[in-house]
Amino acid sequence: MAFKHITLTFALLLAGCEESFTVEDICVQSPAMCNDLNQDGHCKAQREHTIFYRYLESLQPTDENKYQLLKAFEHYNQCIGLAANIQHIKLKGKTTARRRAYLTSNREMARIYQQTQATTHPGLLYYHWSRNNDETALTRLLALENTPEVETSAEMQFYLASYYIKVDEQKAIDFLYNTLALNQAKQIPDPEIYTSLISLFYKHHQYKHAYIFAKIAELSGIKNIDILLIEQQLIAQEKNLDSLDALAEQTLHQINQGKFISPRK
Repeated sequence: MAFKHITLTFALLLAGCEESFTVEDICVQSPAMCNDLNQDGHCKAQREHTIFYRYLESLQPTDENKYQLLKAFEHYNQCIGLAANIQHIKLKGKTTARRRAYLTSNREMARIYQQTQATTHPGLLYYHWSRNNDETALTRLLALENTPEVETSAEMQFYLASYYIKVDEQKAIDFLYNTLALNQAKQIPDPEIYTSLISLFYKHHQYKHAYIFAKIAELSGIKNIDILLIEQQLIAQEKNLDSLDALAEQTLHQINQGKFISPRK
């Protein structure tokens, strides 16, 4: 069995030492971390990520580690669920192993949800609400909106934007801007940030802003951006598209360098 040698230094830092760990090391030392997951090449990256966080959560079952493991299992579940439907003519065992892995991921996610019913971790609260429709979790999450833990997390700002886009569109724009402002250098933002901003600005007839983010999305390689209708609105207003193109390039550079500043602050 081949393993990609990704190091796991953070797990051993918990024990006060600094030593690299690979997926193979974990599976040899703790077979239970790996044996109920698929062993073939499907979903390899998701599987390795899950094993790392599974091992870390077993060492220190904090809410943060449970949250990271929950996300890892969800990504793995989505991938292995598709792979489980692939029928091998000669290798029926692989299909069975993938289905077993799919059931494992479902069971482990259910375990984490059960163990974190009383959590105050904002990421877990978001997952309890968005995946399980837990309105109590949403109430507790919104109460944390102005805490440093939430205000300094791009992930949490994006999560709050996904809530407010249904109830307060101007506030959703603020949170989307905050998400971009917290984006780290060379980190690729979620494409939904751009498409949401385009949609919101166009809906509110802020065509200049819609155009800028449509151009940013195109420059970022996002497909199926319908910019023609926005261009037509701006041309009708006799706006200079060249200057907006330059502003879009400048803004994208700021985002990619981790230097974007929200204009709504």
